Amino acid sequence: LLESELFGHEKGAFTGAHARRIGLIEQAHGGTLFLDEIGEMPANVQVKLLRALETRQIQRVGGGTPIPVDFRLVSATNRNLHEDVRQNRFREDLLFRVEVFALAVPALCDRARDILAILRAMTQNSRDGQMLQLTPDAQEVLIGYDWPGNVRELRNFHDRAQVLFRNRTIAAHDVRTALIPTLGLSP
Repeated sequence: LLESELFGHEKGAFTGAHARRIGLIEQAHGGTLFLDEIGEMPANVQVKLLRALETRQIQRVGGGTPIPVDFRLVSATNRNLHEDVRQNRFREDLLFRVEVFALAVPALCDRARDILAILRAMTQNSRDGQMLQLTPDAQEVLIGYDWPGNVRELRNFHDRAQVLFRNRTIAAHDVRTALIPTLGLSP
């Protein structure tokens, strides 16, 4: 399925391939393709992606004609790809191709001082733009929480708090209440 998503397929290439489908790489021609969780990619697809990056050509599943592609690849992973290379879970040659410019983004728990700024940005980008009003003790609870779900979990907290505590100041108790679904606890 991933191979067909990335490279496309020709009509009749497999059961259910009723029409030609252009893959994501071909769609990204002249632009940028973002692949999230590249470290989870199966070995056979890693080979085809490496070939596409090297030759700037792809073949659709079930096709025989090389298709020229010009795209920039941006990828992300939460895995340590260097360790995966040592464990033979990720191709070293593909790592060299995708790690042209690497950015390490620390987990939210390692940048607790950013939590309140990220919450403000989420509020500014929300539909109504209504700011969450947090007491100092509520801010301390947020900063002290380890956020295992990272920014996605913070987004869920933000959205939940917007509904639960609309038009009022949020205290530490309220923050804990809004985190309960995340923590798997009952009120």
